[in-house]
Amino acid sequence: MEYTMKNTFDAIFEQAQDAFLSYKYLSGKKKAGFLNEIGNGLERIKTKLIPLASSESNLPEGRITGELGRTVGQIRLFEKLIEEGSWVEATIDHGDPKRTPAPKPDIRRMLSPLGPVVVFGASNFPLAFSTAGGDTISALAAGCPVIYKAHPAHPKTSNLVAEVIFEALSVSGLPEGIFTHVEGGIPEGQKLVKHPTAKAVAFTGSYYGGMALFELAYQREEPIPVFAEMGSINPVFAFKNKLEKELDNLARSYAASLTLGAGQFCTNPGLIFIPKTYAKQFSQAVQSELNEVVAAPMLHEGIAKSYYAALDQFQQRQELDWIKVSEKKDLEHLKLA
Repeated sequence: MEYTMKNTFDAIFEQAQDAFLSYKYLSGKKKAGFLNEIGNGLERIKTKLIPLASSESNLPEGRITGELGRTVGQIRLFEKLIEEGSWVEATIDHGDPKRTPAPKPDIRRMLSPLGPVVVFGASNFPLAFSTAGGDTISALAAGCPVIYKAHPAHPKTSNLVAEVIFEALSVSGLPEGIFTHVEGGIPEGQKLVKHPTAKAVAFTGSYYGGMALFELAYQREEPIPVFAEMGSINPVFAFKNKLEKELDNLARSYAASLTLGAGQFCTNPGLIFIPKTYAKQFSQAVQSELNEVVAAPMLHEGIAKSYYAALDQFQQRQELDWIKVSEKKDLEHLKLA
């Protein structure tokens, strides 16, 4: 179902919950067929999808091509998993009424779907972590309807992929409430998380964004799980033996990792710890590598603005630190300067 202003959030979740009551009992084979239709649909539109996603995200078409392959590969993986069926971990622990001092009860257990899941798309992966990405497909495979919150950085790409999912629902004869595509900003996202019918949240993005959603989910009358892959500071420790043999190679790898995807990957190392005796040499080698990096456009205007704002703050801190050091050393020289 495509979200419009005519649809209230209550109506969206009501349709999702109604669809859940039948979808959760759908056989693994039929759910696999539905996912297969999504995968086939994405492959059919790849000549249109790849350049569109590239133009909206500023990522090269080669990168998007690889990401589409990953996205379809994820779908095929879940197809096989749910058709095979062992993921439900069904167990039977037979009872024993003659056991003493108390009879042993008959216990039967299996995993079951939670209900409607809210999925937030990522800005830096317009396909693999977005509309038909891993979070959406895993929820659908488990038997959970998905209310997908599109990322505003690539709306046309998201809508095109959503159309593929809508068509797959129609071809498979499934209720349209199994998948809903919602557009909007932060207020809409908050409403989705806080809605009492939502049973889980999936998010890929910044630490601050993920924690904000976690707090909303935790503060609900009925707290729900938030499955979040968030950015972080990833420390790297370089030791003497490595630096003695491969300092230049390490500097090259470090610089490449810093600038991969214009520095917009969650695996960006951020911090590297170097023994003091090698610090200057390593710093110069990294600087030399960074000077050779060709500038590239960022994913969207919001990220670019945040980057330049952070850069300005860093430069201001550097200037203040220099002033403080200079004041301590020679106040008169600072005045003359």
